[in-house]
Amino acid sequence: QLQLVESGGGLVQPGGSLRLSCTASGFTLDYYAIGWFRQAPGKEREGVSCISSSAKNTYYADSVKGRFTISRDNAKNTVYLQMNSLKPEDTAVYYCAAGGDADLFKLCILNSGEIPNWGQGTQVTVSS
Repeated sequence: QLQLVESGGGLVQPGGSLRLSCTASGFTLDYYAIGWFRQAPGKEREGVSCISSSAKNTYYADSVKGRFTISRDNAKNTVYLQMNSLKPEDTAVYYCAAGGDADLFKLCILNSGEIPNWGQGTQVTVSS
């Protein structure tokens, strides 16, 4: 059974940091691009950051550039999202997803298409 599990969310004050983890079970992440997406109440899902299967290509939404960093550790079958200088507008449920490079980046950057492998999400709340 293919499964993605996110962890690391929580409540943090503005300016604080969190590191989200996306760990796979039932399959290896080596051959998959991984994306982090988020959805806030009343808003559409948006692609936050994606990393290719080779880790050579990454994407960041303009709203998080310079603050968030995506990385992958294939030995641990895990992808991370380091989030620094968090803002209240970063508050959302964060999901990770796995797919082929082209499909995943198309969804991440253009919000077009769909991929089948998603985690259950982890809540990030930035508030004082």
